[in-house]
Amino acid sequence: MKNTIIAPSVLAADFANLQRDIEMINSSEADWFHIDIMDGVFVPNISFGMPVLEAITKHAKKTIDVHLMIVDPDRYIKTFKNLGADILTVHYEACTHLHRTLQAIKAEGMKAGVALNPHTNVSLLEDVIQDIDMVCIMSVNPGFGGQSYIENTYKKVAQLKELIVKNNAATLIEIDGGVTNKNAAELVRAGADALVAGNYVFKAEDPIATIADLKKITSL
Repeated sequence: MKNTIIAPSVLAADFANLQRDIEMINSSEADWFHIDIMDGVFVPNISFGMPVLEAITKHAKKTIDVHLMIVDPDRYIKTFKNLGADILTVHYEACTHLHRTLQAIKAEGMKAGVALNPHTNVSLLEDVIQDIDMVCIMSVNPGFGGQSYIENTYKKVAQLKELIVKNNAATLIEIDGGVTNKNAAELVRAGADALVAGNYVFKAEDPIATIADLKKITSL
């Protein structure tokens, strides 16, 4: 039985009741906290900065999965380590020297992730796949929550899985954007290991039951 990682996206939480929502994730069957950092340059939106991340990590009792949607992420690698990140994901499109960036993340003791925008081909990761702990496939255009899932993602996940197996890598596949109970099982069948869910979890009538349901339907 596969234990799919469920990572609620804190971007969709109620910021007026942030501690309540953090405690909800702590007490749920979720595995990770997924935290999006946006700079308004790489993506057309700005999300929380360092103080909010620090407040989240103070209360979070699970893996902190930080997704940087920013230009020049190398400047902040050490900062995010100090703020409590366990996994640090950078965008392929934002890194001029991706291999060096991955090495710098690992040197700080974090797992290194690479995110791919919907238009970016997975084959571009072939030369560095063994250095990547996790690839985050964007199944919506990055920058805003609540967007519709891009159907081509299934094919992309299958292609990435093939690349990982061919290169004998241990890389995990994470899907970020538009994940619901309608596509979660099929994504896992295609090769996904971790699913990020934002509005689907936090706007649900019962978020804890919604997370439990995602765990159940993805335990193939």
